[in-house]
Amino acid sequence: MEKVQHIRWAFHSLSEDPNWQRPIFICQSTEPLCVFHTLNGVPIIEVSFFVFPFLRRPIAIVEALSFYASSTMFARRVTQRLLEIRQAFSQSPRASRSFSTALNYHIDTPENNPELPWEFTEANKERAKEILSHYPSNYKQSAVIPLLDLAQQQHRGWLPVSAMNEVARIIEVAPIRVYEVATFYSMFNRSKVGKYHLLVCGTTPCMIRGSREIEEALLQHLGVKRNEVTKDGMFSVGEMECMGCCVNAPMITVADYSNGSEGYTYNYYEDVTPKRVVEIVEMLRRGEKPPPGTQNPNRIKAGPEGGNTTLLGEPKPPPCRDLDAC
Repeated sequence: MEKVQHIRWAFHSLSEDPNWQRPIFICQSTEPLCVFHTLNGVPIIEVSFFVFPFLRRPIAIVEALSFYASSTMFARRVTQRLLEIRQAFSQSPRASRSFSTALNYHIDTPENNPELPWEFTEANKERAKEILSHYPSNYKQSAVIPLLDLAQQQHRGWLPVSAMNEVARIIEVAPIRVYEVATFYSMFNRSKVGKYHLLVCGTTPCMIRGSREIEEALLQHLGVKRNEVTKDGMFSVGEMECMGCCVNAPMITVADYSNGSEGYTYNYYEDVTPKRVVEIVEMLRRGEKPPPGTQNPNRIKAGPEGGNTTLLGEPKPPPCRDLDAC
């Protein structure tokens, strides 16, 4: 392998420079790790900390490349994988969602690039100060999650890279520290969502209780695929893992970004059916607010359908101690 003359830490995927050549080698595990290619004849290792923030030693990357480069077949296969990802990006944003690795990349677009100005509104600047007051002055970085959440609320449900950069400026850290958080947590959206972002729980209890049918009813009614936004910008449908109310499965969440951060709500709708989720969508479309919680009229919160069959009276105190003496 040629001696590496330059190492470039990359936030984006591969360079869009027209002089970029077919990569000689890619080191890949579950996510793209780095790419070895040439630019104007100069060998380059391009490492994505955006995907693997815990990689700190360039020499370790070189050693890994040397180890894996011994397998020509492996190199050929992972090279093909990269080309597939690049092709998916070049076709359309929708196609890129078929690759789990694609969501770990950022490619500048006219509506999402670091050159676009972004700042909190005056009201949210005050809220940001209040958030920062919860942490010691030398631990501002601990506020990264609530500040990103506030930025997402303000930006109608998604985080452009310029908003991440503003959060990094406020908490006085390198932008990569914020990118690491924004790409790790699935509740941070890095592409546009609808004013009402509908999330269907896909974990086992909800799946057994019909969550796939719930999602299919929503997608068919709205005429979209998962993670797509309706043409009017009103709705999008995604999947979320375990909303923590398995006893009321199946369930969905509605993140309401229709009024920005001032009117933001995040509500659970439990014990739903395909018919009921369509009714909830139409209520939201009309500007109504469906009552959150269980949608089963025969249940009270998480209680059994039809009412309790046990624990109908006051439980007897334990005979072994005097409760009044406690």
